[in-house]
Amino acid sequence: MRTSSQLGIRLLHTAAAGAVVVLAATACQPIQALEPAPEREEVTSIPIGDREVREGGDLVMALSAEPDRLDPTTSSSLYTRYVMQTMCQKLYDIDAEGELVPQLATELPEVSDDGLTVTIPLRDDAVFADGAEFNAEAVRTTLERHLTHEESSRKSELGPISSIEAVDETHVRITYETPFAPLAAALADRAGMMLSPKALEETGDNFGDNPVCVGPFKFVERVPQTSIKVERDPLYYDAANVHLDTITYRIITDANIRAANLRSGDVQVADTISPQDVDALMQEDGVGVLQVGSLGYQGLTINVGNTEGVGEPVGDIDTPLAQEAAVRLALSMSIDREALVNTVFNSWFQPACSPISPTSPFSSELSKDCPPFDPEGAKALLEEAGIETPYAIEMQVSNTPDTLRFAQALQAAVADGGFKLTILPVEYSTLLDVQSRGDFEMLQLGWSGRVDPHGNMFNFLATGGGNNYSGYNNPEVDQLLKSAAQVNDDGERAELYGQVVEQLQEDNPLIYLYRQRSLTAYSTDVAGIETFADGVVHLSNAAFLANPEEED
Repeated sequence: MRTSSQLGIRLLHTAAAGAVVVLAATACQPIQALEPAPEREEVTSIPIGDREVREGGDLVMALSAEPDRLDPTTSSSLYTRYVMQTMCQKLYDIDAEGELVPQLATELPEVSDDGLTVTIPLRDDAVFADGAEFNAEAVRTTLERHLTHEESSRKSELGPISSIEAVDETHVRITYETPFAPLAAALADRAGMMLSPKALEETGDNFGDNPVCVGPFKFVERVPQTSIKVERDPLYYDAANVHLDTITYRIITDANIRAANLRSGDVQVADTISPQDVDALMQEDGVGVLQVGSLGYQGLTINVGNTEGVGEPVGDIDTPLAQEAAVRLALSMSIDREALVNTVFNSWFQPACSPISPTSPFSSELSKDCPPFDPEGAKALLEEAGIETPYAIEMQVSNTPDTLRFAQALQAAVADGGFKLTILPVEYSTLLDVQSRGDFEMLQLGWSGRVDPHGNMFNFLATGGGNNYSGYNNPEVDQLLKSAAQVNDDGERAELYGQVVEQLQEDNPLIYLYRQRSLTAYSTDVAGIETFADGVVHLSNAAFLANPEEED
């Protein structure tokens, strides 16, 4: 039996030689549960505190991928959330502890005893960047767009809404067909971003070309594949606590180049630092690193029925991978998640086998458990299914160095289970289009995570869900997800979500692999930067320090 350290030596040797990574893994016995990743310190912010700041200036953040369209109704990219966070505030947000807090709302929702009516109180001092008034009617207009837009990714996030009413200027009432517990959590992300009704009327489906919201900053320009720029909004209700003149998001896909630009001072913040670089960066003067565990996951999406595009009726795909659950289970059993993650990512990331973070109050034994790592058993399953080995699969991945390193290690590892992976690298933005169209056999992508499991599961797994890229269709899972959304007891919901995970590990439309640790590097010339477990970097209150040399 090879140990994880032996696997690491082999991986590093072949990678250094520039060859396709070959990583063979066998085990003396199946792995039934994951060992915990090393304990890491949570560093979610670099506060300004009582230090003097230099008002104004242009802060540059290096983004590891280009955002998709800047439209909260339709977007599906984490990197879009980075940019929109400074421009489009939400009804709610999460804090460093992962708790829901009001933002454009003033209190958490008031829910009727039967759970069917939700009333949300709103700020009375907010104005959209184009001067339009923020009020209950604007909230109603935005939510109706999320529910009715043909390409909306938000509809299934908001649950079975029957009506939305502006009660008065500062209260909106949402009525449900059945209770929907995850609403506030959904409104802490893109579904809760409020859009100017004036801009919606003027631009319609082209809103994302020039988005207008309530926020500390407003949109200036976008240079495709290069940069996005926002500037301070003088109409913002808390403008006194906004220090920067502008923020420029510069697209730099190579992690090494992002780190080099940070060292040179060309950028002040860089997201998604590579685990290959982070230890060295943390030792350098003038550089700090925020780090926090993720609510999300990285995994393999297998196309089992997405023939007409996401959200459309599922079709038939005549391949063993799409048709036979045993083949997908064999693939999952071929993966030693712990060995791969610790080797490729230097133990900075954590293996995962479900969409529910182990730190979530909705976690359970079922959601924590993994299928056994058993390559011999995987081969036996393929043989029983009459599959000739090695079984070939084309896997599309984003063309970043860390992703390719993992894909190559995965390619070699699953060979022991009877699989032959062909890796097809594509640009991140292209991969988003590919998964929406259903133009793939299997792809590797992830999800940055939401505080409520509904946001990590329903859209991806429910029939017709806005992010159901696999084309998965299981009425039992649909019912379990709906039932979980209708109860308020955390323990009962955790049990239901555990049952969903149990079924997923039989069907495997998504094979969960690992959870990233959000690693955000920054220059110690700046402060006021935050990043939380949903993966979003907050720059709204960032500032250049007047005396950065006084930094500890």
